[in-house]
Amino acid sequence: MRYRRFLIIAILMLLPFIAEAQCSMCRAVLESEADQSAAEGINNGIVYLMVFPYLLIGGIGYYIYRSRKKDKSL
Repeated sequence: MRYRRFLIIAILMLLPFIAEAQCSMCRAVLESEADQSAAEGINNGIVYLMVFPYLLIGGIGYYIYRSRKKDKSL
């Protein structure tokens, strides 16, 4: 059970590195340039900004889960 939980967390933590977060307009403009480092930088920035709402929602969900679990044990 513990190994399974660790595996799920590891996959979810690595998922943003796999994601392609550019919209179609940003991709078209950036791919027309010869230097691809700007496109990679913008993609990394979009993914970086996308992670924080999920971390906040996950933290709030964990807090609610923990507080409800404490209430049931009393």
